[in-house]
Amino acid sequence: MAFDDVGWMSTAEAAKRLGITPRTLYRFIDEGQLPAYRFGRVIRLKADEVDTFIDNCRIEPGTLEHLYPDAVGGKES
Repeated sequence: MAFDDVGWMSTAEAAKRLGITPRTLYRFIDEGQLPAYRFGRVIRLKADEVDTFIDNCRIEPGTLEHLYPDAVGGKES
């Protein structure tokens, strides 16, 4: 990818795209879950890396059983 092709996003744009608060976005950045870049006092994110983060957060079917323990085994109320 050439530098001219990089699509930069502000933190506000990235948070809106992810449907989260800016505070949560900063936590993801600080924890190393989402790469970000500081240019002086400005933090920017690459749009393609935000899209990759979204793809990596996909929930696989059958992995949420711990959220509904009463329904396991067909005993739904």
